[in-house]
Amino acid sequence: MNQDNEPQPTDDAPTAAPAFSAAPTPEDGSDAGIPIARKSRRGPVLAIVVATASVVCIGGLGTAAIAVLTEPAASTTSSQSTSGGVGTQRGSGYGSFSDPNGNGFSGRGGAAFGGGISGGSSSSGTGASVSAATASTAAEKVGVVTIDTVLNYDSQERAAGTGMIMSSNGLILTNNHVVQQATRITVTVESTGKSYRATVVGTDATDDVAVLKLSGASGLTPVTFDASSSVKAGAAVYSVGNAEGTGDLVTAKGTVEAVNQSLTVQSDFSETGESLSGLIEVSSDVVSGDSGGPLRDSSGDVIGIITAASSGSSAVTGYAINIDKALRIADQIESGTASSTVRIGYPAFLGVEIATTATSTVAGVPVSSVFAGMPAARAGITAGSTITAVDGTAVSTQSALSSAIAAHHVGDRVTIAWTDAKGAAHTATVTLVAGPAA
Repeated sequence: MNQDNEPQPTDDAPTAAPAFSAAPTPEDGSDAGIPIARKSRRGPVLAIVVATASVVCIGGLGTAAIAVLTEPAASTTSSQSTSGGVGTQRGSGYGSFSDPNGNGFSGRGGAAFGGGISGGSSSSGTGASVSAATASTAAEKVGVVTIDTVLNYDSQERAAGTGMIMSSNGLILTNNHVVQQATRITVTVESTGKSYRATVVGTDATDDVAVLKLSGASGLTPVTFDASSSVKAGAAVYSVGNAEGTGDLVTAKGTVEAVNQSLTVQSDFSETGESLSGLIEVSSDVVSGDSGGPLRDSSGDVIGIITAASSGSSAVTGYAINIDKALRIADQIESGTASSTVRIGYPAFLGVEIATTATSTVAGVPVSSVFAGMPAARAGITAGSTITAVDGTAVSTQSALSSAIAAHHVGDRVTIAWTDAKGAAHTATVTLVAGPAA
C-alpha cells in the first residue's frame, strides 16, 4: 500500500505495552482521562456487574468493551466487584455479546476506560477446567508477534495485542480490533526481539480480521497453518498470546469444546446486530492481549485466531476464528480487492470526536473535540460545533456522518456545513486525510 497515506502521529513508538488507556486530550486542555493500574492476569480489564456475569474485552489492552448480557446466563452464577471508572472517549468497538444460551463474551474494541483500581472477583459456575497458563517456550514463540499501538494520535492512549507472521517479508495476520483506531503500530517478533513499524494493508471489521505489513522486514519465520475443517471436539489445543499486554508471550493449554459456533454482536454504532460464525470454542485461559494470537493444535500448527473469551465464571471459554476463513479474507486483502466488508488501507478521516449528548438545539451531529492539524480543525470546526451536512446532504446522527465520510477516499474533497457554539452557520471544503485504522 502507499505508506504516504499512513496516519502520522507525533510521538515515538512505545518500547513496552503499558496496560492503561487515556482518552485524547481536547484542544481546550481539559482532563480527558487518566492511567489506570495494571490488572492481574486473571482480572478483567473492565468489569460491569450486570445480571449474572460480566463481559470484558480481550483485544488491545486499553480498549475495554462496555457490554451487557442480552439474555440471562444459563447454569452459571458469579459475583464481580467493579473495576475502574469509564473514560470520556467512546471507542469504535462492539458492545454486547451473547451465545444462544445467553452467556456473555468479551467485546471487540469499545470505550476507552478511565481511572480507578481494579476490584477483585469471585465466581461459581459450571464448565470445563482450565490449566494454568505458562511462559511460552522458544518453539511456541516462533512466528508469533506482539503488537503495540498508539490510538487516535494520543501517546497516552495505547493498546496491545498479538499477531502471526504469514510471510518472510513481514505480512502479519491479526484481529481487526487489535489495530482498530491505531495511528501508530509497532510489532515485535518475539523469537528475535526485533521491532518494526507496521502499516495496515487491509481490514475486515465484520469478521474481525486484519493484515499488517512490517517495514523493512525480511527473512522472518512464518507460522504453519493447518486446515481448521479437520478440528474435532476433544482435541488438545493451546493458545499463545501477549497476555495482559506485558510483552511476554504466555501459553494456555486446553481442549476444543465445540466447532462452528456463533456469537451475536451488537455494535455501539449500529442499530443492527452482526455475528461471528464458524468459531472454534476452547477451554483455554484466554485473557486481554491474547487477541490476534494463534490457536494451535498438538502439532503446533495454527488452526485459529483467538478473538473472544467469556468472563464472570470460574470456567473460562475462549473463541477462535477458524483459520480457513481467516486466510481467505487475508488473501482478498493481499490482492487489494475491497468489498462491502473488506477495506484496503486506511479510511478517510475528518478529524472530529462526536459528543454523546447534544448541547445545541440545532439538528446535526455534536462535536466534543477536534484533532489538531486535521481537516476539521483547519476548516475552523471547534468543540461545541454541530455538523449539519456533508456535500449538501443533512446528517443528524453519528452513523450518518460516519457513513458519509466512509463513502470517500483519502484525498477526496468534501464540503462540510456546521453551526458553531454561538449559533453561527459555516461551510467549508476540506481534503480528507488518512485516519486511524478502521
